[in-house]
Amino acid sequence: MNKNKLYHYTGFALFLLSLAACKPLEIKQRTENKNVPEKYSNAESDTLNTGKIKWKNYFKDPNLQGLISQALANNQELHIMLQEIQIAQNEVSAKKGEYLPSVGVKVGAGVDKVSRYTNIGAMEKNTEIEPGREMPEPLFDFEVGVQAQWETDIWGKLHNATKAQLQRYFASVEGKNFMVTHLIAEIADSYYELLALDNELLVINENVKIQNNALAVVNDLKKNARSNKLAVKRFEAQILKTQGMQYDIKQQITETENRINYLVGRFPQPVQRDQQSFDKLVPQTVYAGIPADLLENRPDIKQAEYELAASKLDIKSAKARFYPSLDIAAGVGFQAFDPTYLIKPESFLSSLVGELTAPLINKRAIKAAYYSANARQVQAVYHYEQTILAAYIEVANQLSKIKNLENGLQIKTKEVDALNESIGISNDLFKYARADYMEVLLTQRDALESKFELVEKKVNQLKASVAIYRSLGGGWDHQ
Repeated sequence: MNKNKLYHYTGFALFLLSLAACKPLEIKQRTENKNVPEKYSNAESDTLNTGKIKWKNYFKDPNLQGLISQALANNQELHIMLQEIQIAQNEVSAKKGEYLPSVGVKVGAGVDKVSRYTNIGAMEKNTEIEPGREMPEPLFDFEVGVQAQWETDIWGKLHNATKAQLQRYFASVEGKNFMVTHLIAEIADSYYELLALDNELLVINENVKIQNNALAVVNDLKKNARSNKLAVKRFEAQILKTQGMQYDIKQQITETENRINYLVGRFPQPVQRDQQSFDKLVPQTVYAGIPADLLENRPDIKQAEYELAASKLDIKSAKARFYPSLDIAAGVGFQAFDPTYLIKPESFLSSLVGELTAPLINKRAIKAAYYSANARQVQAVYHYEQTILAAYIEVANQLSKIKNLENGLQIKTKEVDALNESIGISNDLFKYARADYMEVLLTQRDALESKFELVEKKVNQLKASVAIYRSLGGGWDHQ
């Protein structure tokens, strides 16, 4: 075949491939909206941001710091996530290997016995290796060589797929960071709840003492015929009811301790803490910064952003499947029917093949993959915008909650002080028959309930300080 014919056939083949290649319908991609309000509702813009404080500086209780450190080292769920990151990293390496040339060593051996009455058999019968020496039968075949294959990736299909996988690797890292923020917050929540339960147990013990004192007064009055057995029994019942509450709280303490132990990654054991420190705890002053800080601080927003970037690259990779692909294969080696001939120059062989292919008919699978990639990109945009919106609302809610809890705590503290004072007054009035025993019992009950409510508001205030820290994206940068 002369060169003119070769060029003619090559040009004709390229023309057919250009007809076969199908340009996909262009779909307008949805662009994400990163705009957020300039400030949080009813809050002043602040240059400081609590979310950027490292957790060791935010949670200053040494016992709590020890629990968080152990959890970051031992929590099983976190270790599972770390393995997910390793898997994502390995997948990036695998994707890179797809667009790099592959080279392998080939060693083979075979035997072939053909019929004498075929064209190949007839030729072998009349062929001599050298004068006086016929072709052996059966005919062995030995081969050793090096082969290489490479898809040139003209349109960036494989490169974009690799870039997309790299973005997903970054997303998995941010997913781990998001887990860290929640793990730290969950431990702090449980720790403060544990301190609150300790405080409730102290409140109950104090109330039992107060009620026993009141019972002693009633017994004295009964001896002097100034009270009756009904009043004594009602006071005894009230004491027993309060004592019974101790066991409910002790069970809650056990369960809360074990929840912390689970998060820390250890079997049940007492949680080290200062049981008298609850009243001394003061939440950190919170600086919310500006809403735009969330885009950088919140790991879940950054994770959604990486997923969005990956979806855009997936579209490019899917689009490239419509165009022709060029595969190149090459090989060098030695091949002979006798292994002793493999060292002879006449056994040397080489090959170089280029193959240009393009989809011709039944492109439904390629089109479906392309349209699906576009749909997933739209999904990723909505998910990204939804994540930003949820983060903003979460911070706004926590800021409002902190303010309202602070005001409510002040009022509840005054209420508890008033009821504590009323207990002594009711006991004095009862001694002098100016109040009946029901007023004393109701006053004691109201005081106990009010103290419990005060503890609940205090622990909710502490939990709100944890929640705002998590909402602002704090904790993940713990190095």
